[in-house]
Amino acid sequence: MAKQLLLDAYNGKPTGNTVPWVPYAGVHCAYLIGEPADKYLQDADLIAKGVLHTAERYKVDGIPLIFDLNVEGMSMGCEARWYKDNPPSIVGHPLADKTLAEANLKIPTAADGRWPVVVEAAKKVKAQQGDWALMGLFCGPLTLASHLRGVKIFTDVVKNKPLAKEILEFCGKVCAESARIYRDMGCEIIAIVDPVASQIRADIFAEFVTPYCQEALEVIHEANLTSSFFICGDATKVMDEVCKIGCHGFAIDEQMNMNYIRDLATKYGLGFGGNLKLTLSLSLGMIDPFYDTLISLAAGGYTGFTLAPG
Repeated sequence: MAKQLLLDAYNGKPTGNTVPWVPYAGVHCAYLIGEPADKYLQDADLIAKGVLHTAERYKVDGIPLIFDLNVEGMSMGCEARWYKDNPPSIVGHPLADKTLAEANLKIPTAADGRWPVVVEAAKKVKAQQGDWALMGLFCGPLTLASHLRGVKIFTDVVKNKPLAKEILEFCGKVCAESARIYRDMGCEIIAIVDPVASQIRADIFAEFVTPYCQEALEVIHEANLTSSFFICGDATKVMDEVCKIGCHGFAIDEQMNMNYIRDLATKYGLGFGGNLKLTLSLSLGMIDPFYDTLISLAAGGYTGFTLAPG
């Protein structure tokens, strides 16, 4: 029942008098089992142990297998730095001064880079999965382009559109392959996570994000799975484009007004997730998490809403 409740919410449907709940636990799973993040994310047994432990401890309706947007880039050879308390970060950008042809980048498969660890972890989780949805989260096209090209991509989309389109088209194909990998793992919900997409204008979003999500969405929807688009920051200026991208729903962070988001999701008939304050409430405790939860529940309502960290 819990899994179906979440799937209904992600698809914009009513959920009776209950709101499903998803913690985007990520490397918090590592913390809960007493392991450093760098060791955890490189060990399939630890990932499975952390996800299963967190799912039980927090009584989830769904949980991501991992929340790490560096898998794709690192699986293509991007230089990265590991941390004990956070996911790794990309520190080398192969397209900063090279073309795609010169860098000789290849679309990573389930056998490349970090993917084998993620795939093996999924097998172990699926073998013991409870009544909750396993979520596969992959790096969205613009964020992946920023990993490959660096900050130059944000001027390219205005001043060098042919180059930007070449890079984004490649990233879109990587996204589609990531969707296939998560599909084959058995994830019931697959989400495109593109945090930096909030930093561009709506017309740039429509030109450089939307088209390059479509192949991945086709993979998800042809498998009759549920899709979502996760975005960070104050994404107000692009939210209409997010709603038009073709996903079943979307998720936002604490900077967004939940009343506005609820009304927008209702307008488009989409699911929506948030809006517990990750920083002020859950991390710093400046706002009581209990009252923060009540406020989010009151604003979200019982149609298409998933309670989650914003």
